[in-house]
Amino acid sequence: MPKDKTHDDSRARWEANADFWDARMGDESNFFHRQIVRPGTEALLDVQPGARILEIACGNGNFARRMAGRGAYVVACDYSEKLIAHARRRAVQEKNIRFAVCDATDERALLALGEGRPFDKAVANMALMDMSDIAPLFAALDRLLRPGGIFVCSLHHPCFVRPEGRYLSPFVHQGQAIIGQPVPQYYYHRPLSHVLGTAFAAGFALDGFAEVPDNQPEEPVICILRLRRRAEA
Repeated sequence: MPKDKTHDDSRARWEANADFWDARMGDESNFFHRQIVRPGTEALLDVQPGARILEIACGNGNFARRMAGRGAYVVACDYSEKLIAHARRRAVQEKNIRFAVCDATDERALLALGEGRPFDKAVANMALMDMSDIAPLFAALDRLLRPGGIFVCSLHHPCFVRPEGRYLSPFVHQGQAIIGQPVPQYYYHRPLSHVLGTAFAAGFALDGFAEVPDNQPEEPVICILRLRRRAEA
């Protein structure tokens, strides 16, 4: 699915929702992120002191601060200027994070985040389904990560979260991630074959996978992928 015509409107909606999201996520994130997203993500990411980590779609910076608290140096980006402003405000005392406004569908802008050095790891929490095009992100990560570096991403499990009842056909729909947010956001549904095919085409291999339920123990609401960059460029 290439960059959709809704892309600019999607960013405008995140700007409209930014203050609401920051208030709801606070310093520690909400229950869904703490209990559903974080455990599996952190197990697959395995943050180590001294690691250079790139976070895509960092929101108000909660996860970036968590990683920095474990000794990592973090470059964290989001395409919402308001969310990055909130992230900087909440991390004013943190010296091991650099926040940047960056559109994850812009390969050139992503590459500029590298600071001339490769990252050991990258992470995107519940963000791929918010992006109108994921090919530029994977193309950039193939150049931003060191050989053998990993990218861990969580997303709505497309086999089970499909409001229009479709799975194989990519489509755009609207919804609320947090009830009461000012405006609905866009979601870009893709089957796993599309997500993984894009990653494989960019030189990544899948070497970790988790499925996490919420209220229904037999129906995972999210999946978490660990994708490893080829060992040799």
